[in-house]
Amino acid sequence: MSRIANAPVEIPAGVEVSLGNNEVSIKGTKGTLTRIIHPEVEVTQEGTTLKSSARTPAKQSTALAGTTRALLNNMVIGVSQGFEKKLTLVGVGYRAKAQGNKLDLTLGFSHPVEYTAPQGISIETPSQTEIVVSGPDKQQVGQVAADIRAYRSPEPYKGKGVRYSDEHVARKDAKKK
Repeated sequence: MSRIANAPVEIPAGVEVSLGNNEVSIKGTKGTLTRIIHPEVEVTQEGTTLKSSARTPAKQSTALAGTTRALLNNMVIGVSQGFEKKLTLVGVGYRAKAQGNKLDLTLGFSHPVEYTAPQGISIETPSQTEIVVSGPDKQQVGQVAADIRAYRSPEPYKGKGVRYSDEHVARKDAKKK
């Protein structure tokens, strides 16, 4: 079994942590994140570290403590450094253009696709075929990137579509006579 819950989470300078009853709020330069903690997990702050521990020796409690530790670590990294996902558009005529919190996509459909980013997420387009999604919440950044990718996921024959920049698309051969 993993012992990740035993490792403390280091709190860098400039990050404030406030613990309430079953709630942790972390504030940094990139924003503020709040999470409700499961009742079987106890979170304590000791100086510049956060520790999560199980209240009972049950297997589920220790698993929840490890998950809570990982979530707290992602929150600390998110409010201090932030997270980002890069997407690439592959296909003739496929283009993206960011305007504020809206993303206009031309993906070979008869109509343009417009995506509105949720609060706290920023979308940038360094070029017409690149999209950068960034924000403090790792889960939300990944979900926004997955939503954009879902409009036209890469197909295996020509490789056209929206893909993550580090994604490898397995290509298939065309039907042979």
